[in-house]
Formats: sequence, structure tokens, C-alpha cells
Amino acid sequence: MRVVEISRAGGPEVLRIVERPRPAPGPGEIVIAVRAAGVNRPDLMQREGRYPAPAGASDLPGLEVAGVVHEAGEGVTRWSRGDAVCALTPGGGYAEYCVVPAPHCLPVPFALGADDAFIRAAALPEACFTVWTNVFERGRLVAGETLLVHGGTSGIGTTAIQLAAARGATVLATAGGPAKCRAAEQLGARRGIDYRSEDFVEVVKTETSGRGVDVILDIMGGDYLDRNLRCLAVEGRLVQIGLQGGPVATMDLSRLLTRRLTVTGSTLRPRSIEQKAAIARDLHAHVWPLVAAGRMPPVIDSVYPLARAADAHRRLESGEHIGKVVLTV
Repeated sequence: MRVVEISRAGGPEVLRIVERPRPAPGPGEIVIAVRAAGVNRPDLMQREGRYPAPAGASDLPGLEVAGVVHEAGEGVTRWSRGDAVCALTPGGGYAEYCVVPAPHCLPVPFALGADDAFIRAAALPEACFTVWTNVFERGRLVAGETLLVHGGTSGIGTTAIQLAAARGATVLATAGGPAKCRAAEQLGARRGIDYRSEDFVEVVKTETSGRGVDVILDIMGGDYLDRNLRCLAVEGRLVQIGLQGGPVATMDLSRLLTRRLTVTGSTLRPRSIEQKAAIARDLHAHVWPLVAAGRMPPVIDSVYPLARAADAHRRLESGEHIGKVVLTV
């Protein structure tokens, strides 16, 4: 099969098409004939040598795919050859075939007659798994509360806005520039906040009449930490899922005490098969009906063939994208 491998740590140019043997499924696994694969920031970090694959996982990049079941391993009963699925993968998505744990698969929630059904489905797993577990499990967001999303036009951000709004929350979102702020508002945010020209702390104070927001989903870290704490309402929750602004920060601990705040965070890739399977079950029950009903259409920024994976990485690195970048296979 054709795959995209990382020839050495470096820029997008280190990605190259090579031939490798097609994987075989182990017990509880399936092999997917990949039609499309999502491109995510962890792929860029892995290419740069800053995010190695976990032990036992494929060294190939690619954490989400959509396609057709090619082969099912021993003990797999839910999926059969020919089923249209999308899946969170431990790695290996930039390939013509990808082996994944069967419990991490979900049905493609779109009519397969549409040419872009697999492209749209490939844009779902990584963002939906991340948003569900962080915003709704760790962050405990419920209807009637207010969520602040940093990076509102990223793949994670667009999904967080749509899902939170669909479940009855008010959403504020930061983004770079007026066009991206308007895009966030079109997706369901009440207010897009241009971090280049506005102080999001002051905008949050104004938009909430001084109360603050209940939950913040943050990809930045660094000096955003103290500013985030100033945005939280009493009993507010900050959920940290990225460190684009750096891993080190200082904060005024008295804010946590006097306002009874919670600061938490998580990563998805190292979690166990069982933990990810539980998230998949929740997504099928609570999120997939919204997607199938058209209330959460994936936002696709751009699509590249597998052989142009380097260009897909350049697009994501540019920061100009709105929504997901996807490879077709």
C-alpha cells in the first residue's frame, strides 16, 4: 500500500510517499480501506519530532480516517467487510489501509451517495472525541451555561462552537481577524472576539455583564492562564488541551480559592482502548444524531490528495485555515 511516512524530523518537506505492507488486524481490530484522513496539529508535532507515537502504535501520522471496512479481526462482531466507518486511530491514517481498534469506529453519518461523505466523516473523530471528553465530561458544560473557546476557527474550535450551541449553551470564541470572527458567529458563537485587536478578558466581562463564563476550552496555555482565570465565573472550569503559547505559566492562586475554580486538562492519544471506546459510545448516543440531522456539519477548509500531504501540513501551519484540512486517498 501507499503511505506517507516521516523520513526524519523537520518541515513539511520530510513527508514522503513510500510503499509498505498492508496491515493485518489483530483480535478486536479492523482494517479500514481509507478514503479520507484528517490532518491535525499533533501530526505536525510528530513530524517535527515533538510528539512521538505511543508504544505499539504506527509510526505513520494520521489520527482519524474514514473509509470502508476491508477486514475484521477475531472477536469483532459489530463491523463487517464493506461497512462505511470513520475512526479515531492511534496513528497510521496517512495510508491506503489503516488498522484500528474496532470500538473506536463509528458509522459514517452521511448519505454515501454524496461525493464528499467520506471527506466530511474524516473530519469528525479527532475533534468530536476531544470536544466531548473535555468540554462535556471534564468541563461539565450544561445547557444555559456559557463557554469560551480559544481558537474558534480551528477544527477543534468549530466543533466546540457547534456542539455547545446545539446543546443549549452560549458560546464566545476568540479568532484572528474579523473574517474568522464572523465565521465563528455563523457557526453559532454569540460573539467572535478578535484576539489581535481586542482584549478577550474585557469582552467576556462586557458580554456576561461582569459574571464571567462557566467553561473555557484553551489551546494556548502560557500567559493565557491568568487571563483565563480572570474570565471565569464563580465555580468556573478551565480545560487545557494545548500549549501553543508555552507550557509554563504563573497564576494568582487566590482566584482559585475565592471563586472556587477548577483547572484541568487532558490529552487524548495516550488513553486506553477502553477509555476511548467509552467516548465513542457517548458520541454515538449524543453527538451522531446531531450530525446526521445536519445540526453539526463539519467545516472543511481544504482537501489535498495523499501525495500532497506536505501541502496540507503547510496549510495547517499557516494558521489561515477555517475548519479541517483533509487528505483524500
